[in-house]
Amino acid sequence: MPDGDGTIRGRHETPEERADRRWGELLQEIRVAQTGVQILFGFLLTVVFTSRFTDLSRADRVLYVTTVVLAATASGALIGPVAFHRIVSGRRIKPQTVEWASRLTFIGLLLLLLTMVSALLLVLRVATHDPYVPWLVAGVTAWYLLSWFVLPLWARHRYTMRD
Repeated sequence: MPDGDGTIRGRHETPEERADRRWGELLQEIRVAQTGVQILFGFLLTVVFTSRFTDLSRADRVLYVTTVVLAATASGALIGPVAFHRIVSGRRIKPQTVEWASRLTFIGLLLLLLTMVSALLLVLRVATHDPYVPWLVAGVTAWYLLSWFVLPLWARHRYTMRD
């Protein structure tokens, strides 16, 4: 449909073509997030086998276990769309698959956010034992929220064309 200056905007694609395009875009997004969570998860899994692990306080051990569980759930949520697609492939429900995969990816990003904040808190607590650590982690968390969610939501609201 033409906008105010007569320019036709948008794509001319069938629902299946749109689903295929959105699926490809989603896979690219998942690859980026999945790589990060898998590297962090792998690192976290090795920590328990280090000699310094036994020196952690009870609170730091609880934080460690929480961080590992968060990383595992984030990884699961980010791998979930691939399993979902594989199980329903050929059933002619690509648009629905993309919607569910998108939801799983969003949940994965939230879990990744929590994992990164938890891991940062753990590392900074162990490394410094300083009282400013929660404030530093809060600042990084604010940055994640701003760059991952607030800015995209603002752009979505600001630049989405309305009929």
